[in-house]
Amino acid sequence: MENRRSPNSILTGITFFLLMLITGVFWGTWFTLTRSLSEFPDTEFIHIGKVIIANVGVPMSILMPGGILLLAICVWLNLKKKLPGFYLGVLSLTLIVAVLLITLLVLVPIDNSIKTWTAVSVPQDFESIRAKWESYHAVRTFLSLASFACFTAFSLMERRSR
Repeated sequence: MENRRSPNSILTGITFFLLMLITGVFWGTWFTLTRSLSEFPDTEFIHIGKVIIANVGVPMSILMPGGILLLAICVWLNLKKKLPGFYLGVLSLTLIVAVLLITLLVLVPIDNSIKTWTAVSVPQDFESIRAKWESYHAVRTFLSLASFACFTAFSLMERRSR
C-alpha cells in the first residue's frame, strides 16, 4: 500500500504553515519588541511603529486572509465527521477571526495614525494610545497562539481519525 498524502492532509499542512507564519509574526514582535515599547521615547516609538507597519502590512494582508480561508475549508471538510477534534477546529477558526477583527478594528486605525505622526506632531494622548496599542498587540498575540494550538490539536486528531 502506497503512503500517499490525501488532498485533505496537504490542505491541512498548508494551513498549518500559514497559521505558523501568522502566529510567528505576532509572537516574535510581541516577545522581542512590543513588551518594551514603553521604554522608548515617543520619537523612537514613532520610528519603530512606522518601520514595523511598512514591513508587515502587505505580507500580513495576504497571509491572514489566506490562513483564515484555508482554516475555514479544513473545518468545513470535517463538518460531517463531527469528531471531537472538529470543535477544536471551530475554536481555532473563531480565535483567528477574532485576531483579524482586533487587527482591523483596533490596531490598523492606530497604525494609520502613527504613520502620520512626526517628532513635532506627537498627540497629547500619546501615552494612552501607546498603552492601547501595546495591550491589543498582547491580546492578539495570545489569541493567535491559542488558535495555533487548537488547530494543531485539530489536525492531529483529524489525522488520527484517518
